Amino acid sequence: MAPHIEHKSDGVFRILSLDGGGSKGFYTLGVLHEIEGLLQCPLHKRFDLVYGTSTGAIIAALIALGHTVEEIHQYYRKYVPAIMKQSSASGKSIALANLSVDVFGKASFEEVKTGIGIVSTKWVTEQPMIFKANVNQAFGRKSTFLPGFGVPIGEAVQASCSAYPFFNRKTVTTGSGASFELIDGGFCANNPALYAITDALVALGKERQDIRIVSVGVGSYPPVTLSPIRSPKKWLVQQLTSVKLLQKTLEINTHSMDQLRSLLFQDIPTVRINETFERPEMATDFLEYDLSKLNVLRTRGMDSYGKFEAALRASLL
Repeated sequence: MAPHIEHKSDGVFRILSLDGGGSKGFYTLGVLHEIEGLLQCPLHKRFDLVYGTSTGAIIAALIALGHTVEEIHQYYRKYVPAIMKQSSASGKSIALANLSVDVFGKASFEEVKTGIGIVSTKWVTEQPMIFKANVNQAFGRKSTFLPGFGVPIGEAVQASCSAYPFFNRKTVTTGSGASFELIDGGFCANNPALYAITDALVALGKERQDIRIVSVGVGSYPPVTLSPIRSPKKWLVQQLTSVKLLQKTLEINTHSMDQLRSLLFQDIPTVRINETFERPEMATDFLEYDLSKLNVLRTRGMDSYGKFEAALRASLL
């Protein structure tokens, strides 16, 4: 990367919103690699608020802690295949916990370098639980606010990524001693842009004309199918059907949230990058662990950036 450029403050409040999608976060990293190249500085230096769900939560948390996109890419190359190739929910959850320890260590929300929102879902009450660092993002109970509810960043990320039933539910204990059983944030907002906009407008008091949004998805791909040549075992068919159902649920959530954003906040300049790839060789799902295919997704993300470069320049430079 070229030497860091210090961009002058211009009064614009910039939001980066990152969708969930498991392994398909490699596409997101391809887009972000090019955006970082455009800015010639780490993303936390240009975005005032970074929101993420599931795989987007991992990326958002690392950006907020000051990591470059290439550093995050190297983590993904190492850990994503190791997590997704596990055959059981317990195995995936243990591997995800290992990522948390190795990558985030004991990092707390007090260490972030920019605004952050990590989206998870409460299992029992079926409500969102969003981990934030800045008391100004709170909508109530500010006098007892704890950054990230007193939960380490790594545990919050685990919760946001716990795509039940393919991962176990994640229990966290807050700084006040309350325990919550959490699952993937994608069940309530796989595309977290609306939550980020609400923080900016309502909690932080920003004016609509001063907000710019870059919303990055994971791409849309043909579903994985089983070869008709062989007779697959019943459990494999059931597994594949469950994956397709969950993925379809998350994609519906993603598109509906973006439709609401475009209707309610059409006056706020937004660059939404989330291309559809229809060629059969692009077939994949959120549990993909073939690194060669994941590298292709990253390349597709870089290509997608090129189609939006002019709009990104207008919003970010």
